[in-house]
Amino acid sequence: MARNNRKIVPESRNMLKQMQYEIASEFGLYGAGYGGGADTEFASELGTTGGYSQMSTPYLGQLTSRENGSVGGEITKRLVKQAEQSLFR
Repeated sequence: MARNNRKIVPESRNMLKQMQYEIASEFGLYGAGYGGGADTEFASELGTTGGYSQMSTPYLGQLTSRENGSVGGEITKRLVKQAEQSLFR
């Protein structure tokens, strides 16, 4: 069965990547301990997102499926929360 991960809004890819690294950093999965450098909260203010750029993506292969799943679950929770807030305003 073919898997379709095509984004409905292609411009959202960068925002989702930034959110992924911010959450991984909050969970302690990415950052100083994993060679990421600065905290993404402050890095986004400086115009960088924890080492992520269009040209080079940091290697995060050391993370377990559970750790990756927790990041994905948190992304989903935050996106649902944002959608709910925008609907009920």
